Formats: sequence, C-alpha cells, structure tokens
Amino acid sequence: MRTLENIISDRGSKYAVSGGPCASEEEAKAFLKELKRNKKFAKATHNTWGLLTEDAPIKNDDGESGAGMVILRMLEREGLKGHIIVVTRWYGGKHLGGDRFRHVQDAVRTYIESME
Repeated sequence: MRTLENIISDRGSKYAVSGGPCASEEEAKAFLKELKRNKKFAKATHNTWGLLTEDAPIKNDDGESGAGMVILRMLEREGLKGHIIVVTRWYGGKHLGGDRFRHVQDAVRTYIESME
C-alpha cells in the first residue's frame, strides 16, 4: 500500500491518495479496512475509490457523489487494471463545488506519477 498524504489543501479540506494491487471487490474491502486501521483515515469524511478488475469496473463514492467515476475514468485512460486508487478527503467546512472533482483528478494524477 502506497499513501501520499497532504497532497492538496483547499478552503480547509485536505486530501490524500492511496493505492495498491487489487483484483476484486473483496480485496478492495480488505484494502480499505487496512487503510482505515489508521485512525486518521477512519475519521476522514470521504474515502472514494475506483478499481478496474478483469471482470468489471468497481467504484464507491463514499458520499462524494461522482468522485468514484472520476477515478475510474482516469484508471481506464491509463489502462491500469488490478490496482485500486483511494482518494481521501477531510472536509474543511466550506463547499468546494466543482473544484472537488479537479482535486480528485489531481490526486489520482499525483499517485500515478509516483508509480513511474
């Protein structure tokens, strides 16, 4: 599991991104359980994620409507199968509107670049 913390900060909201090899929805649940063993991540407002398995794409918005699809689109563009990416947000008290999608994209891009 690779985690990059404090990569984006905007109007009080803070973002982190995590990821690792993952082949199924069961493995995704185990990955999230492991991530949330860190209390900081367990207390996050949102842990949105996407995963391209051999069978089908899987995502979870965790209350951040549309964010899982943003992650899936980026995984598809990169052709990155069998690898989960989780974007974590700690809500800072101010709504970000459409900027939240840009932050999700930036977080995923930062993670993918860190793999190279």
